[in-house]
Amino acid sequence: MNILIAGDFCPQHRVASSIEDQKYHTVFDDVKEVVDEADYAIVNFECPVIVGGIKPIKKNGPNLHCTEQGVEALKWAGFNCVTLANNHFYDFGEEGVIRTITACKKHGLDYVGGGVNIHEAASVLYKRIDDEILAVINCCEHEFSIATETCGGSNPLNPIQQYYAIQKAKQHADYVLVIVHGGHEYYQLPSLRMQETYRFFVDAGADAVVNHHQHCYSGYEVYNGNPIFYGLGNFCFDNPKFANVPWNEGYMVILKLAPGVDFEIVPYKQCSENARITLLDATAYSEKIMLLNRIIGDSSKLISAANEYYASRSLEYSNIFEPCQMRIYKALKRRGWLPSFNSSKRRLRQENFICCESHRDVLSYFFKHQCDVTLK
Repeated sequence: MNILIAGDFCPQHRVASSIEDQKYHTVFDDVKEVVDEADYAIVNFECPVIVGGIKPIKKNGPNLHCTEQGVEALKWAGFNCVTLANNHFYDFGEEGVIRTITACKKHGLDYVGGGVNIHEAASVLYKRIDDEILAVINCCEHEFSIATETCGGSNPLNPIQQYYAIQKAKQHADYVLVIVHGGHEYYQLPSLRMQETYRFFVDAGADAVVNHHQHCYSGYEVYNGNPIFYGLGNFCFDNPKFANVPWNEGYMVILKLAPGVDFEIVPYKQCSENARITLLDATAYSEKIMLLNRIIGDSSKLISAANEYYASRSLEYSNIFEPCQMRIYKALKRRGWLPSFNSSKRRLRQENFICCESHRDVLSYFFKHQCDVTLK
């Protein structure tokens, strides 16, 4: 069976106009044939479906959304399933969750990784394709979208829980695919934590692991005979600020599941000069990927690249975790004569930096290497 996986889809700006006018072909014509040829096609749905009047939740970062036409457009493009474990699925609360799931059901799209509570969000999707069964497990890093016992949202990244899910799925399926939403935004390499975790999923029994979220493509490796893709890039995510940069390029993965796992990469440019997805030459694109793969395959180079990236972010992190510690301030604050330096917006940002795994990777580096310099 051939399984196609694509990255982040969020119809906004120019794309939103085309989709609301139901001009789906102007966006997807170049890739529709590739998607249609797959036995099963999966894409990450990066925004909830809402209608006017629904209030966004309070969070760090933007609140994304689209209309039901976004779901209909994906169905038109040939997709069969959407992943909902991402950092925007709960951007408009419970109503956004329910409307998104309702729209998927209405248009015949399977979904995985999101639900009205943690039990539904953590459910494994089993799909019979011809005479074989594919199991899909979808999870995301901890931001503001995580489901609970009583609250809808996304399935959180939890290697222990994913281990048990993989083990159970191996008993009921011929192939197990794990799709994760995580990593450092605009950084084209995985962290050591990501590599260790995704390799663990392969050791646990996953036949392939695919990651997206960073808004740029990354490389891949074949670990113990199974592929791990560390970042697909945006599939369709228009942003007027970006043109002809990594934001505008990505690739779809076609997993060829037979005895063993083979794969093909389908690169494209998206939402650069115009609001469409255009296929790129795979040979030329593979050279870019191989440069990243060489770093991914060399732990010393991967550590060096990560440390360089973390160091570049240190000032940003020091500013958010640098409250005043002078005695006079504390005394005046106790008496109610001074306001808190921690605004609600700042507290949300601190929460995000502490709870999200990728943000904690940077924080760990910052406190280990920079505190003695930056906070003097």
